[in-house]
Amino acid sequence: MTLSAGTTVGPYEILALIGAGGMGEVYRARDAKLERHVAIKVLPQTLARNPDRLARFEREAKVLAEALEAAHEKGVTHRDLKPPTSKLRRTGR
Repeated sequence: MTLSAGTTVGPYEILALIGAGGMGEVYRARDAKLERHVAIKVLPQTLARNPDRLARFEREAKVLAEALEAAHEKGVTHRDLKPPTSKLRRTGR
């Protein structure tokens, strides 16, 4: 599903497509409620209807949100977060 700039999804206004791949499309959006920019990932319908793939997406999102927080704490900005570019330490971080 391709979204156009100006489309709203809940409190988010789509600004631009910033990437696409096998797991869906990623858009730059503005969160009107929190007044900040966010990334929105839209899964293809075939993946969104598959419980196993949807569970994988949710797990990855949780692990990546933690990886991003850890990176930011160290002053690192990462532009291509995905499981292959993130590592899990023995401490669970």
